Amino acid sequence: MRKSVFFICWTLLSCCWSTQAEIFTSIGQMTDLIYTEKELVQSLREYIKAEEFKLAAVKSWANKLDALTRVSTSDPEGYLAHPVNAYKLMKRLNTEWSELESLVLQNPAEEFISNMSIHRQFFPDEEDQTGAAKALMRLQDTYQLDSEAFSRGKLPGMHSNALLTVDDCFDMGKTAYNDADYYHAVLWMQQSLKQLDAGEEAEVSKADILDYLSYSVYQMGDLPRAIELTRRLVAIEPSHQRAGGNLRYYERLLFKQLNEQNQTYQPPSEEPIQLGTYSRPQDHLPEREAYEALCRGEGLQMTEARRSRLSCRYQDGKGNPRLLLKPMKEEDEWDSPHIVRYLDVLSHEEIEKIKELAKPRLARATVRDPKTGILTTANYRVSKSAWLEGEDDPVVDRVNLRIQDITGLTVDTAELLQVANYGVGGQYEPHYDFSRRPFDTNLQVDGNRLATFLNYMSDVEAGGATVFPDFGAAIRPRKGTAVFWYNLFKSGEGDYRTRHAACPVLVGSKWVSNKWIHERGQEFRRRCGLTEVD
Repeated sequence: MRKSVFFICWTLLSCCWSTQAEIFTSIGQMTDLIYTEKELVQSLREYIKAEEFKLAAVKSWANKLDALTRVSTSDPEGYLAHPVNAYKLMKRLNTEWSELESLVLQNPAEEFISNMSIHRQFFPDEEDQTGAAKALMRLQDTYQLDSEAFSRGKLPGMHSNALLTVDDCFDMGKTAYNDADYYHAVLWMQQSLKQLDAGEEAEVSKADILDYLSYSVYQMGDLPRAIELTRRLVAIEPSHQRAGGNLRYYERLLFKQLNEQNQTYQPPSEEPIQLGTYSRPQDHLPEREAYEALCRGEGLQMTEARRSRLSCRYQDGKGNPRLLLKPMKEEDEWDSPHIVRYLDVLSHEEIEKIKELAKPRLARATVRDPKTGILTTANYRVSKSAWLEGEDDPVVDRVNLRIQDITGLTVDTAELLQVANYGVGGQYEPHYDFSRRPFDTNLQVDGNRLATFLNYMSDVEAGGATVFPDFGAAIRPRKGTAVFWYNLFKSGEGDYRTRHAACPVLVGSKWVSNKWIHERGQEFRRRCGLTEVD
């Protein structure tokens, strides 16, 4: 019974997880999956009840017929000598066995399968699972968390029962391994082995873990440890297809290296392989270390002397009538380049309405390919976004007008209000908001992105800061507030100090909306400077 239920569920899930990619980049959309799963569990329970009822009826038939056949087979001729018995045998074989056949052929799974079919379009697929695994590794790197922290649910500021099993850790390691990411493969295979050695039950075998782990360690250049792990593998499974050959190859390679360097053999460390045992490979981002340090709250350059020059004030938009009675609260976040935060920009009701409008339109955020100029998805921008027009709802019009009142800049040539939701490991690596390439057709009419107005529409428990690696600033999300800065100098030249990033969300769901304000129409609102860097 359990096997048949498992087979039906697994078959349906394996064939259905292929329709809506990148769900993991939006917590807003993933919340729907929680309720979908709850409904499916209820449907599954109803199916099990129907199967149990059917099985009980079949058992009842079997018990009754078993008693009859015991009597009839003990003396077949004597049994059939009675005309009633002969009649009932004919009736059973002609009618009752047909009824039993119909009962057995009934399929209580039909309603469950129908319910699954309705929801299958929203199921994650292989790409989603791989993306979520890579997101955990991204969080692991950025916030310097070892694999055990994730496995035991120990994240900064919280401890939950969201635990990873031996098989979960193995799958994480295998995801990295298949991507030739041996650094993370080592970390997760080691954690899987550690939990297995501690006595946890698992479907994966120790031999399989050691096979992946030993080769990944070899790829990281640690021959002594690769040899020790492969010897453990051979001891467990002497006939392993690759282990013997790998061991002989590793030993020859190590012997050759020791001879060339005139060194003696040093036994491998008995310490577990943890974060920091091996150096993390370099990647495409030159300021990776500075960026991630700021995400962790390290390397901040806001000294006391600099902080003393910052201030807060009421801002009425230079006499804007809509702000005279209720001016905005304005706080300095940074002095140069000048970044300010506005308080109470969006109300809770406005935020919820914007999220409601955006949620059904959320799609994987795109960036412009530097070679082709075509919008495409990228691993360094992991979020979902939607664009809202003023005609969509009066609240969008109100927000656009409020941004214009606060900044004193026209939004007539600005881009639509972009709403973004960051989910598991959601981030946007260091980038410029202004364009440095002349082929951006959207800039040929309205000019470059002069300024950025960024609304925070949620608090974030951990992670998710907006950081500026060039000058060491980190701005934490605070629901209802907004930050504003100019991307261009008054001369129209790009201010390269404004290169910024959205740190990965460690715990929570990050909602933001932003308005990119363009140059055209600002000629008398922000006058040109006399020098390139005015």
